[in-house]
Amino acid sequence: MRRLLLFLFLALLTANASGQQMRVGSNSDRPGMDRRQGGRNGHAQKDSVNGKKEIPKGVKVWTIDKRFGDRTPQPMDTLTHLFQNTTFTAGVLGDYNFTGNLGAPRQNRIFANRKELDGDFLFTQPYDYFRKSPDEFLFTNTYSPYANLSYNTCGNRTNGEDHFRAMYAVNVNKRFGFGFDVNYLYGRGYYSDQSTSLFGLSFFGSYIGDKYQAHLLLSSNHIKVTENGGITDDMYVTHPESFSDNYASSEIPVMLTENWNRNKDKHILFSHRYNLGFHRRVKMTPEEIEAKRFAMASKEENKYNNDKKRRKHNGEELDEDFDEQERREAEASFAGRPDDAVVAGDDVLPNDSLTIESLPTIDMATADSLAQVAQVAAEDTMWMKTEFVPVTSFIHTAQLDVHDRIYQAYRSPADYYSSSFFAPDALHGDSIYDQTKYFRLRNTFAISLLEGFNKWMVAGVKLFAASDLRRYSLPDEQRVLVNDNIHNFSVGAQMTRTQGRFIHYNAKAETTVLGDEIGNVKISGGLDLNFPLLGDTVRLEARGFFHNEKPDYYLRHYHGKHFWWDDDLSQQTHTRLEGILTNGKTHTSLRFAADALTNYTYLTTSFDTDPAHYYVNNRASVKQSGSAISVLTAAIDQSVALGPLNWQTRATWQKSTDENILPLPTFNIYTNLFLKFHIARVLYTELGCDARWFSEYEAPAYVPGLGQYAVQDNEVKAKLGNYPILCAYANFNLKGTRFFILYSHANNGMGNRNAFLAPHYPINGTVLRFGLSWNFFN
Repeated sequence: MRRLLLFLFLALLTANASGQQMRVGSNSDRPGMDRRQGGRNGHAQKDSVNGKKEIPKGVKVWTIDKRFGDRTPQPMDTLTHLFQNTTFTAGVLGDYNFTGNLGAPRQNRIFANRKELDGDFLFTQPYDYFRKSPDEFLFTNTYSPYANLSYNTCGNRTNGEDHFRAMYAVNVNKRFGFGFDVNYLYGRGYYSDQSTSLFGLSFFGSYIGDKYQAHLLLSSNHIKVTENGGITDDMYVTHPESFSDNYASSEIPVMLTENWNRNKDKHILFSHRYNLGFHRRVKMTPEEIEAKRFAMASKEENKYNNDKKRRKHNGEELDEDFDEQERREAEASFAGRPDDAVVAGDDVLPNDSLTIESLPTIDMATADSLAQVAQVAAEDTMWMKTEFVPVTSFIHTAQLDVHDRIYQAYRSPADYYSSSFFAPDALHGDSIYDQTKYFRLRNTFAISLLEGFNKWMVAGVKLFAASDLRRYSLPDEQRVLVNDNIHNFSVGAQMTRTQGRFIHYNAKAETTVLGDEIGNVKISGGLDLNFPLLGDTVRLEARGFFHNEKPDYYLRHYHGKHFWWDDDLSQQTHTRLEGILTNGKTHTSLRFAADALTNYTYLTTSFDTDPAHYYVNNRASVKQSGSAISVLTAAIDQSVALGPLNWQTRATWQKSTDENILPLPTFNIYTNLFLKFHIARVLYTELGCDARWFSEYEAPAYVPGLGQYAVQDNEVKAKLGNYPILCAYANFNLKGTRFFILYSHANNGMGNRNAFLAPHYPINGTVLRFGLSWNFFN
C-alpha cells in the first residue's frame, strides 16, 4: 500500500514539476507571488523588468450554504501552527473520544461542539474526521493551476498508519473553475483486529457569473472498519505487572474477530441561481491587477516573439540589442495609457469650432503637468472593472444522498449477545449481516432580495420552500429489506446582513407543513458586533437556536439480528444560547453556552460478565429522558508570547444536570508550550510540547454492532480521564511547504496508565510520526 501511495505522490509531483512554491513573506502561510516560470526547452522566459516573468499565484476559497448556495469566504488550509495535530483522529485539540486507531469512529466530549444530524445518515456521523458535509467543502478560484499533496505516516507495515490526500484545482477562465479531491486513509492498528480503510473521491466545479452562478459537488466515500469490541481486560494496560507475561499491544486479547462495519455513500449537490441587477464601475483588487499585468505582458511577449520569427523567416537582419530594447518597451507599455487613449486636441474639436490659432498658449510646465494628470487618469481607468450588482436572486438547490450500511460478522463469541430477532433459518450459525439503506432527495426553491444594492437595503431577505423525500430500507424477520418512504414539505424565511464593518446578523426559521414530520420547527440566528476597545477591535458573537422535531428515524426504528426497536417517541426540544467574546490584542477568547433539552433521546448499552471476565449478554436500546436536562459550558482560549516563547491554552468547563443520561467531563484542557523562530531567515520553525487532559467521568461506550456511542447502563460503569497525553513536536514551513516530526503519547506507561479514550479501547503507545503538505502552482 505504501508503494501505491508513493507512486501516486510521485505521479502528481511529476505532473506538476513546473509548479512553483508559495512565497514566504511576513505571513508565510498566505499564497504569494513567485517570479520564476519555466519557458520552452526549460529556459526561463524574460520579462520587461528583471528577466523573469511574474506569474500570478493565489487561490480564493469559499464554502457554500447547502440550502441556498450562498458563498462564505474561507482561509486556505496553509496554517503552520498546529499542523502536526491534524494527523489525530482525536482532533487538533484532542476534544474527541475514539477507539484508538486512525480513522476510527469518534464523539466530541464538548457537548456544545457536537454536530446535529439535520437529516444526515446516523451511521456515518462518527466519521466526520474523514467525511465533510456539503457546507464544509472548499470550492476554489485560482489565478493559475493549483495542487496540494499531503501525507502523514507512522509505524510499519504491520501496525502503521498512512493518510494521503491530493487536491487539484484549475480555472478555465475567471468565472469557471473545477477540480478534484482524493482522500485515502489506512490504519493497520497497533491492537488486534482494529484496521481501518477509508477512501473518498470528490469532483467539484463552480461558475460565478454576473447573472448566473452554479456549484456542483460529486462525492463518494467507502468506509471499512474492523471491529474488535475492545480488549478483554483493562488491566493489560493499567496494570501490566499483574500478568506473568509481557504482552505487546498486538498480543492483548480482544473481544471480537472477523467483524466489520462498512459504509458506502454517494452524494450530488447542485446549487444554482439567476440574478437580476445593474452594473457599476469599481477598482480591481490587487490580485486582479497582478493577473491583468501578467496577461498583458504575455500578450506583448507573444507579439514580439511572433514578429521576431516573421522577420527571421523573411530573411530580415535582426539586431538583438535593438530587438530586446524594443520588446521591453512594448511589454512596459501596458503600464501606460490604454490603446484607445487619444492626445488632447486630436479629433476632439468639431470642424466648425475655434481655429488652432485662437487657442490659448500653454507653457511647457503646464503641458507636462496636464500630460501627467492625463496619464495617471488613463492608468486609473485601466485598473477599473465593471461590476454587476445583484438585486434579486432566484435559487434552486438539489441534494441527493445515497447510503448503504452493513455490519458483518463471520463469527461471534458464545452468548455475546442477549437476543436474536431474525427467524432461525434467515441466517445460519453465529454470523451477522445487518444491512440498512438510505436515500434522500431534497429540493429547495428560494427567492432572495439581496443586501447592499442601495444604502437603504441593509439586509438580505429570503423566502423558501423545500421538498424532502427520504426512503429507509430495513430488514424484516426474514432479512428481506422493506422500504419506508417519508416525504416532508417545509417553508421558511431567512434574513441576513453580511456587509458593513460593525454589525452582522443571520436569522432563519423553518417549519414542516406537510408530511410525516409535520409540526417540526427549527429557528436559528446569530449576531456579531465589532467595537473598539483599548486601541483594538473587540468582536462579540451571539448565536442560538430552537429545534422542536422528531428524533432521528434510526432512533425510532432499527432492525438487526441482535438489536431491534420500533418506538413511537415524542418530539424532542433543544434550545441553545451562546456568546463568544474575542480580543485580538490580548489574544483572548471567552465562550459561554447554555443548552436546554426536553425529551432528550439517546442510546444505552449494557452487558454481563462471565467468570472469565468476558462480556456476555450485550444489549442496546433507545431511551428518552422524562425530565428536562440542562448543560452549561464556559471556555477560555488564551495565548501569550515572550520573544520566541509562546504558550497557548484552551480550558473548557461544562456541567450536565443529569450525568446518568448525558455524562460529560467537567474539565477539558489543551495546552501548548513552544518556541517560534526562523532558521536562516527562510525556515519557519516551531519546537514544542503539548498536552491534553480531561477530568474523570463515565464516558459513553462504543457499540460495534451499531457503530455508535451509547450511555453505559450497567450498575458498575467504566471511567475514563484524569490522564494527560503528552506530545513533542517540530513543525516547519519552507516557502509554503509544511512538514512536521511528532513524538506522540510521550508519557506512555507513566502515571495511572489510564490511557483510554473509549471504555476498553486503549489508545496507541509512543509513536513517531511524520507529515508533509506541499503546494504547487502552474
